[in-house]
Amino acid sequence: MNAQSSPQVGQLVRILKGKDAGEVAVVINVVDSRFVYIADGDKRKFDVPKKKSNLHLEPLPIVSSEVVNSLKESGRVTNGKLRFAVMKFLKSTDKSADEKGD
Repeated sequence: MNAQSSPQVGQLVRILKGKDAGEVAVVINVVDSRFVYIADGDKRKFDVPKKKSNLHLEPLPIVSSEVVNSLKESGRVTNGKLRFAVMKFLKSTDKSADEKGD
């Protein structure tokens, strides 16, 4: 990932390094230009987010408006909303993969 495209709050990211490699999560806080906090609402809850380096994440072109709005309004987001954002993305990628196949 290049330095000028750091993930923003509410953006979905694919984890590239670590034990959760290949998983999709949502950015819930940007610490600085190098680190963000991520959570997926399932294995990694909002109350115990994972601090990850931007170099270990692949930003996906989707920003969850539900997560952004919830964080702006109350400073929190439910784990259900995080799970919903991740599942919505995974279902959309499965559908596009099915269309490309046989």
